[in-house]
Amino acid sequence: MQVVFSECAPDYAHYIFPYAIWAIPDQDERPSQIFACGFLPAARDLSRYYMCRHIRVRLDRFVPSSENRRILRKCSDISFRLMPRKDFHYDETWREFCKTYADIKWGKDIMTYERLDSLFASQIVNHLLVYRDETEGQDVGVVTLYLEPPEMAYYYYAFYDLNYYRRNLGMYMMTTAVDYFAREGYRFVYLGTCYSRNALYKTQFAGVEFWTGFRWSTDLAELKFLLERPTRFPDRHLLETQEYLDRFYSGILDQVLSGRSVRWEVAAQRPPGGGDAPSGSSL
Repeated sequence: MQVVFSECAPDYAHYIFPYAIWAIPDQDERPSQIFACGFLPAARDLSRYYMCRHIRVRLDRFVPSSENRRILRKCSDISFRLMPRKDFHYDETWREFCKTYADIKWGKDIMTYERLDSLFASQIVNHLLVYRDETEGQDVGVVTLYLEPPEMAYYYYAFYDLNYYRRNLGMYMMTTAVDYFAREGYRFVYLGTCYSRNALYKTQFAGVEFWTGFRWSTDLAELKFLLERPTRFPDRHLLETQEYLDRFYSGILDQVLSGRSVRWEVAAQRPPGGGDAPSGSSL
């Protein structure tokens, strides 16, 4: 993959000069390879990715907990089916269903009709999980997915009938997805980012891991530290935060970094048209 660093707002007073990191896949690289390096799609045609703190479940370690089973029991009358996108009839009823959910959950027109239509027509969505209340005889939810069996499933956008909120339908949908893909022999389910405590619900599955910027970690105390770090240590970046190093990498940071399966190698090539900077880098 090709990697590009895109400058963000600097904190010159503390000599912090952040960059957003983009990954551009090579022609023969699969999305699962890019996800595994800590990236999520930044473009719905899977042409560009960004590095971020995101969550995945290593499914060979997943066993439903008592809490997972409680969630599954609460909606036991709601069935689900997996279908390829080409077999899903995205009609006006589904369009309004998803728009209503998005407006209530995320704010009016955060998800416009155009974005919604684009989502259901995009390359990043190749399958869907559709949920149905068998007692009432009505569809009550849908999850957009990218599947690359048996390597990974990406749980992307989920929409559901908010009349089922008290029955934890949203959590039921995520739990059934994790359980289903574990049973189907997938290696990973990716569940999206985690930058606030409100996103910690994604961590309630055995086998959960998160991307730190340099490795996949299973230590949820480390994740909670990262969530608090911007307010506690706003004047330094992560690997300059001594409390973080002492608590989680005391004496082993060099070993962790040297043991990474991915290494950055910057090619000292002169860019087309001249200049002194390296022309690019590869992972």
